[in-house]
Amino acid sequence: MPAPASKHNQAEEHLSAHESSCGDELSSSASASHLGSAVSQASSDNTRSAGFYQSFPGNLDGNRDPMDVGERNPPTAPLVVIPRNLDLGMGAWSTVHGVNIGSGIEKRGLVMRIWKSKALSKELGPGWIFDGNKLAWSLTKLEREIRMLIDLDADKGRPTRPGARENTHRIVMKLTNTIHFETLTAYLQSTCTFDNACLEAINFSDHLLRELPSQKYTQIKRSFFARGHDRFSLGGGVEAFKGVYQSLRVAHHTSGPRLSVNVDVANGTFWTASELHVAARELCHARDEAGLINALRPTKSPKGLRDSAAFALLKRFRKLRVICDHRGAEHKDEHVIDKFLPQNAREYEFELLDKATNTSSKTSLYDYFSRKYNIRLRFPDLPVLRTTKKGTVLPMELCKIVQNQRFPFKMDDRQTASMIKFAVTPPAERWKAIEHGLNMLDWKNDNYLKNYGMLINPAQIQVKARLLQNPKVQFGNGANDPRTSGRWDLKGKKFLKPNPRPLKSWGVCVITGRGPTADKATVDRFIQEFVKIYAGHGGHVENKNPAMHQHPSHDAGKGVEETWNKAGNQAQARPQILVFIVPDKDSAVYLRIKRSCECRYGVVSQVMQYAHVQKCQAQYISNVCMKFNAKLGGTTCRAVGTKSAGATGLFSVPTVCIGADVSHAAPGMVGASMAAMTVSTDTLCTRYAAACETNGQRLEMITAKNIEGMLKPLLQHWVGNVGGGRFPKRIFYFRDGVSEGQYQHVLQQEVRDIKALLRTADPKLDIPFVVLVASKRHHIRFFPKASDASAADRNGNPLPGTLVETGVTHPFENDFYLCAHAAIKGTARPVHYHVLLNEAKVTNEELQTLLYEHSYQYIRATTPVSLFPAVYYAHLASNRAKAHDANIEGSGIVPSSGSQSGGGSKKVSSQTGGSSDDTSIDFPQLMPMPNTDGIQSSMWYI
Repeated sequence: MPAPASKHNQAEEHLSAHESSCGDELSSSASASHLGSAVSQASSDNTRSAGFYQSFPGNLDGNRDPMDVGERNPPTAPLVVIPRNLDLGMGAWSTVHGVNIGSGIEKRGLVMRIWKSKALSKELGPGWIFDGNKLAWSLTKLEREIRMLIDLDADKGRPTRPGARENTHRIVMKLTNTIHFETLTAYLQSTCTFDNACLEAINFSDHLLRELPSQKYTQIKRSFFARGHDRFSLGGGVEAFKGVYQSLRVAHHTSGPRLSVNVDVANGTFWTASELHVAARELCHARDEAGLINALRPTKSPKGLRDSAAFALLKRFRKLRVICDHRGAEHKDEHVIDKFLPQNAREYEFELLDKATNTSSKTSLYDYFSRKYNIRLRFPDLPVLRTTKKGTVLPMELCKIVQNQRFPFKMDDRQTASMIKFAVTPPAERWKAIEHGLNMLDWKNDNYLKNYGMLINPAQIQVKARLLQNPKVQFGNGANDPRTSGRWDLKGKKFLKPNPRPLKSWGVCVITGRGPTADKATVDRFIQEFVKIYAGHGGHVENKNPAMHQHPSHDAGKGVEETWNKAGNQAQARPQILVFIVPDKDSAVYLRIKRSCECRYGVVSQVMQYAHVQKCQAQYISNVCMKFNAKLGGTTCRAVGTKSAGATGLFSVPTVCIGADVSHAAPGMVGASMAAMTVSTDTLCTRYAAACETNGQRLEMITAKNIEGMLKPLLQHWVGNVGGGRFPKRIFYFRDGVSEGQYQHVLQQEVRDIKALLRTADPKLDIPFVVLVASKRHHIRFFPKASDASAADRNGNPLPGTLVETGVTHPFENDFYLCAHAAIKGTARPVHYHVLLNEAKVTNEELQTLLYEHSYQYIRATTPVSLFPAVYYAHLASNRAKAHDANIEGSGIVPSSGSQSGGGSKKVSSQTGGSSDDTSIDFPQLMPMPNTDGIQSSMWYI
């Protein structure tokens, strides 16, 4: 039986829930609900997880995988479907029709024009829904197969132009299936398992829900953006504005599983609807058009103009839609940019036919517009562009970018900072934005919903939450109780474990370059204060005057070498850490420093900006000391709760916590994905070692080869230094960044590979696993009631420790939402934890307490963090992994039109998922870290 609520010292709170994507609110679709006792029992004793295993053939438990008998994840494996984050109930039925338009290679725009033609609409009648590809739904069953030829010219009442190709297209439609919603109803009533019939019903409902918004607004996946909405400039010709996100989902409720709509704010980035040459000027960061022309001038390279950096940036405009009105306001022509040509309007010439004399002569584009349209180009020296419409060539200044076109590229640092300011809004403002989104969706006036009898209640879901008891934060000289504030400070605190080896051999390198030059007196004063404060926190510093070196930023690697030598010669010992003071946020310099330190010398490093050194503030130094101490082998603090005060904390048996994450190159870029795994290195799981490696291109599942290469040395270190030569009694595996459709892959691929690795040490080894997926990429937010001041902080966010187990969770699987942190700005985003496997029979109470308490012992913060530290550290390591790529100097990524990341990749495919054994994508491995001084088991990445 579950423990009573009073045993947890948890206060219940009433919260409004709103589901959102990438992070903000919770959705609507039902009247207020309350957490019943049956649900409390189910979530406390893990009975809700049973439905998950029932959906897998062969009762998958992680030990006896059904795939053990043959090749892993073969194409012939039974179809396993996990319910997507979509659901809404229907009391009707619908028929599915297969649609074939043309030869099957037509572009989506042409396909939609054919579908919306008058002739086809008259033949089909009202109420049809089309997915833009191969499927259409209707309430009317076609009694016969439809075969038609659609003439789009005739459909628009215009003759086919002489000499032009016929604009006629064939369409074939036939009945393929019937949607049975009773199957979905049976699934919600727990009388059948989730199968393809349920998936078909949800797929149709999803398309139905977005049919009208996709016609009224600009659609980006499940988000919709209105035209003419208030814009926020991000610079560089890019703007941001808010839209609305919606999806369907199955939700748990005390009165039974139900279907709900998830609505949230969507923040989108778009090209500014400006003149094209203005956008190009901002994109290339030119002061004016003269500066842009100068930046686009041919270089001394044999490639000329095509080789200039500014001209390469213009490739980002490819496929953008632009409008030209040089023929008059009544003749606005829309074009799609194909490419920019290396000639300007004066240089580009073409044959112009004189119809009166039937002769042709060469003319420049500049003269043509002057004679034909009386337009004297203001910037004729800008390159011209070619469009996809018959290869038409146009001057840049006559084109205007059509509004609401998505900006699909990685933003620079300035744009990112501006986007964060725009997107981060407090709960009250966010809720107003959600209400605006609900007005945009306007369900009650949606004729498609009416046609199919779908009704949606726009009221918020009301859920009950529990407030977990916060732990105390234990330091070396006492404990601090932050209560529900979620904050503490380091004044007068000594680290729980200072550096085990006194700091004797270390050096400081001042990198000179852009920005103010650091003077020696300022640096000396800072180092003296740094040593004083670190010693005050308990740090052991033997050498208080480290070796100093000054070096220019253009060769940071040489600076590392010279600092290493100076520090070693001064102490006559191998350097323990190197400190670098840099003038600015130059990512190339930072990556070079980290690569040289970690992969050449195997030494940890600390980088600081000169602006902070100049201010020499005690709080900044204390914050750096946490990272400094961690890199030297120390521990900042530990969490102490009512059940975790002992020497091993919450762990009754020797336990290893493993975190895993995979980061990918930015959209529109080609580069290796970086996999990272972390392993706890002490009994309390306060410190974690990390390893990282390339993992193909956009391959989310960590390959078997990488799991062995990264995890084996880390587990060997645990066995030898923590386990006393013995393996752990249980393993917690925390996975970040996988979607619901990939949950089975985590179990059938990654967990299986880890178990296979352990069995290489002992074939009889059968360590029980607890597997969780942690996700912040969701659209669920909680809004405490204004009438309950005890449930919210001063900003209106849930208090740290807020736990939600019903209302927005899955009805049959073991998942919950935990808001462990105090949001400094904006609306707090809870972490969604989904328990995939629980062989160790850990209770939900123990698991939730572990997740919450360990958020207080994140080693470089004075607040609890939102994510379990093992996952957080894996995320840091995967992003830091690009520093270990020998061939990447900047961001770790290259344009998709260029060579691959690392320069030495052999094969690159467009595959984005699949088996973790897939070898079709081959990127060079990262540079290894020499482990002479134990850097591989240190917190080098922190």
